[in-house]
Amino acid sequence: MKGVHPLVEQAFRRGSQTYFNTAVFFPRAIRRDVFLLYGFVRTADNFVDAIPQDAPGFYSFRRRYEAARSSGGLAGDPIIDAFLDVSRRRGFAAAWTDAFLDAMEADLTKRRYETLDELLGYMHGSAEVIGLCMAAIMGLAPEAGQAAAMLGRAMQYLNFIRDIEEDNALGRTYLPLAGSGLADLKAATARAKPDAFAAFVRAQVELYRQWQTQAEAGFGWIPWRSRVPVMTASRMYDWTAAVIHRNPFIVYQQKVKPSKPRITAELFRNAFRAFGCRRPGTPA
Repeated sequence: MKGVHPLVEQAFRRGSQTYFNTAVFFPRAIRRDVFLLYGFVRTADNFVDAIPQDAPGFYSFRRRYEAARSSGGLAGDPIIDAFLDVSRRRGFAAAWTDAFLDAMEADLTKRRYETLDELLGYMHGSAEVIGLCMAAIMGLAPEAGQAAAMLGRAMQYLNFIRDIEEDNALGRTYLPLAGSGLADLKAATARAKPDAFAAFVRAQVELYRQWQTQAEAGFGWIPWRSRVPVMTASRMYDWTAAVIHRNPFIVYQQKVKPSKPRITAELFRNAFRAFGCRRPGTPA
């Protein structure tokens, strides 16, 4: 993308097909800042998700960011400096980035979440604050913040469901298993207790849908041009959720992702649907 360092675009493109392919439809100024945000968060995530994990790389990245933020200067790193630029211009709260980096740091050592409350604490930093950053980039009213954070939460929760097998390889279990009858989410365990596993996954999909519904109630706060890509990403997550709900065991067979043609077709449909979103609190 013009005006975006190739390393920033590369980090974003490799990180998420759905986000990248929908983000290109934001208005130009917003699109650029979305790229700068996601280049930063995907880079930090890559350090902790590498096999083996690159803890020294992550801590160096965090120290350079914090030093540049404190000094008001630059880090000499195109990804960090691009993020500092958008953060300062769009008024990101420093606490948002701190919470995000704390969540990424937790991924270096924490392997399992036992309760939903514990996981929600993690997701505040890893996902909800990204929704708040996106709301700031789009210039939304403060009242839109709760829906924006909820959208980040819902989408990440579905990622946890979709990525069960990937997280197994990393030795992580994000989804709390209390009351499920499952000791873990390994494929062998799921196949030994197929009914329990299917019921568990479908219950998690329903929780995603509850949060997603709350998030979508706030779409009316988003200007039309930006609403189209946000709605499209949301619809693609709904599509992914439906695929997994029909066949929970698919998470062991493939990483469920919408194709680029499906995303593009949905973008065009949402160009019309987006007109129907009303701002919360306005009469029908």
